[in-house]
Amino acid sequence: MRIDEAVALIRAIPDYPKPGILFQDITPLLGHGPAFTAVTDHFAQFARPATSIAGIEARGFIFASALANKMHAGFVPIRKAGKLPHAVFSQNYGLEYGTDVLEIHVDAIAFAGEVLLIDDVLATGGTLEAAIDLIHRAGGTVYQVLALLEIRALGGRARLASKYPQIPVQSLVIT
Repeated sequence: MRIDEAVALIRAIPDYPKPGILFQDITPLLGHGPAFTAVTDHFAQFARPATSIAGIEARGFIFASALANKMHAGFVPIRKAGKLPHAVFSQNYGLEYGTDVLEIHVDAIAFAGEVLLIDDVLATGGTLEAAIDLIHRAGGTVYQVLALLEIRALGGRARLASKYPQIPVQSLVIT
């Protein structure tokens, strides 16, 4: 399946989770095996050997863990507050419809390694910025950010570029 056919399965849900938000529902893509494989294969082009692949809860987990498995790499979960059982670093962040906290285990990055960071949507950039900060605090270096979707009007790419100009950002779909 071609990547454009795969991303065409994403459906927009207006006014979810609150009025004014146009939610991008990736579940049709995930439920279609060839589409999910096409996205994972596309993301694999950006993975370096012997690195860790980090994913942000919840939907970023799906792509990051699938890619880590494909690449025989370690998977690093970046979770919402209170979900990890060991000592953590925490980071507050803002998103387009509120605020939240992300956490990472203090020992999540083995050998101060390079990390490929994946999330489903790049919107304001707050979530990815928090995740990058957490990875750095845990001893890792983010060498690339991948997103399935990017909402250009919310300025997330510019936000990340101003704080982390050395980290390239790649999005499959830009709206």
